[in-house]
Amino acid sequence: MKFDRTEIPDVIIVKPEVINDHRGFFMESYHIDKFSIGGIKSIFVQDNYARSIKNTIRGLHFQVMCPQAKLLRCLKGSIFDVAVDL
Repeated sequence: MKFDRTEIPDVIIVKPEVINDHRGFFMESYHIDKFSIGGIKSIFVQDNYARSIKNTIRGLHFQVMCPQAKLLRCLKGSIFDVAVDL
């Protein structure tokens, strides 16, 4: 797994290693130890899956009392994700 830091300190791009063979592929999408070494200390307790049509904008959330980490995955196409440093 490769972890690319961005200009916003808590926004990290995770690039998993994809192993292809004749059966298809295998990818480790989350590993707590590797994420910790990569600078992600959050413990994920919930995993959601959403599918959006092209040009969809989903909510921009700001939590003070109960902050949440966000793990985003693109299965097909591309994502334009926005992070705001307040």
